[in-house]
Amino acid sequence: MINIYWITTFLLSLLYLVSAVTYIIKNDWVKKTIISFGYPPYLVPLLTLVKILAVIAIISRVSVMLSDLAYAGMLFHLILSGLAHIGVRKPRGAIPAVIGVVLLVTSFSLQNTARSPASPYGLFSLNHVGDIK
Repeated sequence: MINIYWITTFLLSLLYLVSAVTYIIKNDWVKKTIISFGYPPYLVPLLTLVKILAVIAIISRVSVMLSDLAYAGMLFHLILSGLAHIGVRKPRGAIPAVIGVVLLVTSFSLQNTARSPASPYGLFSLNHVGDIK
């Protein structure tokens, strides 16, 4: 379970960091895409920053509350991103969001098996070393 947590957390973080780097490198293309979805272009730098900060919050886990908030923000972002792609009739663009939701739910559910202090919202926890409850 611990390995599954770290693998899914790594892949989720990679998805977000690659997305943030894409927002930086292909800024004009991303802004045009965001505008074509009906959103203002000023969201691009904000989303870039928030994606990077969310990964830092989850990986560093300075605060359990902040980490859980980052997971929640990612969940809303992924759901809304997928719906935005479907809304403009580009359902294939929603595939990364669906993959992200699966990775996020798995990572969030298993976080207490690998991290301490435990999140009050994680589904699994370790009471004793090796015992999953």
